Amino acid sequence: MTAGDIVGLVATALFAALVVLIGILLWKFGGVLDAVRDAIVDANTSLTPLVGEVTETVRETNKQLTRVDTITRDVSEVTGNVSALIALFAATVGGPLIKLAGFSAAVRAALGFGRAARRR
Repeated sequence: MTAGDIVGLVATALFAALVVLIGILLWKFGGVLDAVRDAIVDANTSLTPLVGEVTETVRETNKQLTRVDTITRDVSEVTGNVSALIALFAATVGGPLIKLAGFSAAVRAALGFGRAARRR
């Protein structure tokens, strides 16, 4: 065996070891890719019903918001009607009541002033 043969054998052994190491790495990388694929399949399997549930929830929420909008519009209309009724009541009854209250306060004051003067 010559020096060239020994170098060739060492180079062949190193090349074989390198091929074995690369094979092991590829085998492990294949396992990682399988795990990633399984995770993606599981995520897809669990997300599909979840997206359906979210869609249904959004649909029901929109229905409820439509109902709330109707209620809000009705409450606004009732508030406007009550405000108009109060303004009408104040205009028709409030003025005379204020005058009557002023008159009665004046009468009480006049009668009270007279009583206070008699006591002295």
